[in-house]
Amino acid sequence: MKNRKLLSILLVIAMVATMLVGCGKKNDGKSTTEPTAAPTTSGEEPTDAATQAPIEPITLTFYNADGQEDPWTDPVAQKITELTGVTLQTDYPIDGDDQRIALMIASQEYPDMIFAKGGTAELVDAGALIDLTDLIEQYGPNIKKLYGDNFSRLKYSEADPSIYTLGSGGVGAVKYATDGTMQLQYAVLADAGYPVPKTLQEYEDLIASYVAKNPTVTGPDGGTYDTIGMTLSTADWHWYITLSNPSGFASGSPDNGQWIVDDANNYSASYKHSAPGQKEYYKWLNHMYDIGLLDPEFATQTHDDYLAKISTGRVLGLADAGWDFAEGVAPLLAAEMYDRSYAGLPITLNDTIKSAALADQGYSGGWGVGITTACEDPEAAIKYLDWLCTDEAQVLTHWGIEGVNYQLDDNGKRFVPEDEYKYSKSDSEYSKKTGVGFHSYPFPEYGDGRVDANGETYTTVNENTKIATYNPAEKAATEAWGVKMLKDIFPQTAEFPVSDYGAVWQTAVPSDSMLSDFVTQADEISWQYLVQVVVCEPSEFDALWDEFQGKLKDAGLEEANAEMTALLQAKAAFWKQ
Repeated sequence: MKNRKLLSILLVIAMVATMLVGCGKKNDGKSTTEPTAAPTTSGEEPTDAATQAPIEPITLTFYNADGQEDPWTDPVAQKITELTGVTLQTDYPIDGDDQRIALMIASQEYPDMIFAKGGTAELVDAGALIDLTDLIEQYGPNIKKLYGDNFSRLKYSEADPSIYTLGSGGVGAVKYATDGTMQLQYAVLADAGYPVPKTLQEYEDLIASYVAKNPTVTGPDGGTYDTIGMTLSTADWHWYITLSNPSGFASGSPDNGQWIVDDANNYSASYKHSAPGQKEYYKWLNHMYDIGLLDPEFATQTHDDYLAKISTGRVLGLADAGWDFAEGVAPLLAAEMYDRSYAGLPITLNDTIKSAALADQGYSGGWGVGITTACEDPEAAIKYLDWLCTDEAQVLTHWGIEGVNYQLDDNGKRFVPEDEYKYSKSDSEYSKKTGVGFHSYPFPEYGDGRVDANGETYTTVNENTKIATYNPAEKAATEAWGVKMLKDIFPQTAEFPVSDYGAVWQTAVPSDSMLSDFVTQADEISWQYLVQVVVCEPSEFDALWDEFQGKLKDAGLEEANAEMTALLQAKAAFWKQ
C-alpha cells in the first residue's frame, strides 16, 4: 500500500505520545431472604428490616474505575434511594486517567467504596480496604446467598484469607451469546447461502466475494458508500478490544485478557502476544490490509470515525465485542436494516482449533467493590451492598421499574414489551437514561440464567428472551442453520473444562510483583508493533515480528510468564482446598 513506511513512523510517534489507558463491560420483587432495607410505599421513609427503625438518608461516595458519569437522577437510581435511603456519589476516570488509584494511595484520601479493577492489590498493601468478613457475617445474609458455593473465592489469598472486595461479574452465569469473536454482517451470510465459516480463510473468502459483487452499499440515510471489508479501532484503548482480544479467540483461547494459558501444561501462562498462533493471526491481518479488504484508515481513524462507518452499513466484518460497536449498529437497527447487523462467528486460525468463546471460566472473584478505611459508616455501606444482593434489588437494577420497563403477563411472569425492547436496542443511551442495567455492574449480581424462587431469571437475558428478541436477520439465520439459538453454531460450554483459576484478567497481582509494570510496558510495545506489523509490506512482516518479540523479551517476558504461571498454580491449588 502507498506511504506505508511513513504511516508506520507516524504511528510510532503518535502512540508513544499518547497515554495508554485500561479497558473497559448488564418474581414479584420479593426476596427469599429478608432485605436489609424493607420496601416502602412512595413518600415513606425506608426502614431497617431487622429493627423497623427509620433509616437515615446517607450519601456514599464511590469510585468506579470502569465507570462513567452517574448523576443519580435516573428512575432506577431514584427508586434505590426511596427504598434504602442511599444516594451514590460516583467518581470515575476522566479522559483515560489511570493514575487515580495511585494518587489516592499517595494522598491517603479515599471514597467510602471503591472498584479499583487491577489496582486492588495496591489498595490492600496500602491498608486502604477493610476486611469485610465480620461485616458480612453480621449484616450480609443476602451476600452469602448470592455467592453461594463461590463465597470462598472472595478470599484474597491463602496467605491472607481476608475478603476485601465483593467480586464483580454475574455469579453462575449461563452464556446465551458469544462476544468478542469475528463478526460478519447477516447480508454477507445470506448472500452466500448461510454458511458457517470457521476459519480465517473462509471468513476472508466470504468478505471478498461480497465486496466484488457489492462495491457500494446504501446507508440508512439513503447515501451510497464504498463497501469496506473489515475495519478496526486502534487509535486509543479500543485497540485492546479490536486488535488484541480477537487474536486470543482465533487461537482457541477464552478471554483471559493479556494472557494465554496452557491448562494441560500445569497452567503455563504466556503474555498473549508471545504465545503460539499470534504471529499467524497478525500475518493474516497484514494480508487483509495488503489486498485492500482491511480498511486502510483503521490505524489513524478515531473511535467515533469507526462507529460512524459502521452506522452507514458499509462495514462487512468486525473483530469486536458487541458493547463496543453497539452505538454504531443502533442507527441500522432503528432503520430496520437488520441484515446490516452482525453475527458472531466461531472463527479460528484453522479447522484444527475450536473456538472457546463459550468456555466456562468459573467465578473469578478478584476484582470487585470494597469498603475503604475512610468510610465513616461501614455498616451502612455493607447493608447497602447486602440489599443490592436481594431479589428485589436484582430485579430493579436489571429489569427496571414494573409497568415502565417491564410488565407482568397473565401468569405473573416478567417480560419486556416490544416497544421497550426496541427502544433499548436503538438508543445507545438507553441504560443511562432509564437506569436499567446501569447500576448493576460492578456490584454483586446473579449471572444471566440464574433463577429466583419463582423460577424467573434475575436478569433480562435468558433463553426465551434471547430467542424472542432476535431481529428478522437473526431469526432467518437460525432457521437456515437449523439451530435454536445463534450460539449453537459454536463449540458448546460442555466441550471445555471449567477453569480452575477463573479469568486471568481478574487475578489479583501482588503489588511487589514485576507483573503490573511488565504488562504496562508490554502493552505499550504491543500496541505500537501490532499496528506496524499489520500495515507493513508483507516482505517486512517476519523481521518486524522478530523485532517485536525481542522487545518483549527485553521487557522481562520470561520472568513475567514464570510469575503468572506460579500465581495461577497457587490460585488453583487454594480454590481446590
